[in-house]
This record gives sequence, structure tokens and C-alpha cells, in this order.
Amino acid sequence: MFLLGTIVNGLLIIIGVILGKFLNRIPEGMKSTVMHAIGLAVMILGMQMGFKSANFLIVIISLVFGAVIGEYFDLDRKLNALGEWIEKKVGKNDGQGSIAQGFVTATLIFVIGAMAIIGALDSGIRGDHDVLYTKGIIDGFTAIILTTTLGVGVIFSVIPVVIYQGVIALFATQINQVVPELLLNSFIAEMTATGGAMIVAIGLNLLGLTKIRVANLLPGIAVVAFIVTIIYYVQPLIG
Repeated sequence: MFLLGTIVNGLLIIIGVILGKFLNRIPEGMKSTVMHAIGLAVMILGMQMGFKSANFLIVIISLVFGAVIGEYFDLDRKLNALGEWIEKKVGKNDGQGSIAQGFVTATLIFVIGAMAIIGALDSGIRGDHDVLYTKGIIDGFTAIILTTTLGVGVIFSVIPVVIYQGVIALFATQINQVVPELLLNSFIAEMTATGGAMIVAIGLNLLGLTKIRVANLLPGIAVVAFIVTIIYYVQPLIG
């Protein structure tokens, strides 16, 4: 069952949110400190991902052009609008934080990163769900912490996570047949580094130091795929 890893990942996030909801009665001062701790941890994770790049120029170009595309289509506003629509449907807030903020922040953290792509490919091609099981455990613990500070809006991040990973798993065999292994590995490395920069931005936002519109950087992932593909096919001709 190629979707088993994705389903387990989603269920572990839901369990994490439920457990986090039981831990929501913590003092405001402690909640603020925990939020800062999350921000720092997220930044460290992002920096670790950033060092995966073999050519950081690709990361810079991808972020710049991704930002231009994201700003043009105003993706951050649209993602937040979706979160606010969910908020209106289920209630203004849960007494902890904005449902929209919880949804957007958790979605970006859970979706950006190599484990989602690698895990979904393993599930679809080999029926090996170990990577997504591991990601699910990490996401579950992250969901607990995020829920204590941002509220139950985190639970709605399950929807984009399941759709994103499920689609990759569904088409994994076709991707494996069409995309050369070397090209795919190069894309994953540069995508991880580019996503790492976005994760750092999320951490800075959680610390309250910046208000970076992270969703507007997401097209940078597509730009990475374009640049890496061009390099893969052009480099042998000029080398």
C-alpha cells in the first residue's frame, strides 16, 4: 500500500495535536519561552539543511526568483486567506493562538524538506515506508509543541501534508522512470538547502524578529528543479 507511510505520517500529526491540546494550560511566560525555543530549534534545523547544497549559487538564484514569482502571485496572502477561511468555519480561535497561524506555520514546517519527497518516493517505488514513519514521529512531536503555543490550527496542516506526499507517492514510479537518478539526487540536495533557508525564515518569524512572507518563497523549489535540470543536460555539452 503505497500511501501507508503518508497516512501514518498524517495520523501521528493528529495524535501530536491531541496530546498538545492536553498540555495547553501552561503559563503565558512559559508559553513565550517555549515559542522562542521552537524558533531556535527550527532555525538550527534550517541551517543544517542549508549546508546540504553542493552549489550555493543555485540556492541564492532559486530564492531570489522564487520570491519574485511568489510576490507576483501573492502566495503568502492566499495561504493565510485559506487559514483564515478555516478559522471562520471552525471558530475564531481556540484560546491559544490564531488557527490560521497554526495552520500556515505547521504546513510550511511539515511540507518543506527532503524527508517528504524521499519518503514518498520510497513508499511509491519500493513500498518502503521507514522514512515517512520517521518523519511522522518527528512531525508528531513537533505538532505537540506547536499546538501548545499556536493552538489546534496545527491539525489542519495534515491536509496539505497528505495531499503533497500522497501525490508524490502515487506518481513515484513514473518519476523514477523519467528522471535520471543523478538528476533526482542533485535536485533533492539543492531543494533541501533551499528549503532550509525557508525553514530558517520560519524560525526567525517564530522568534518575532522578522515577518518574512515564507510562502512567497515556495516557488523557489520549482526554480531549483529548473536550474538543476538545465545544468544536468547542458554541463556535459560545455564540459
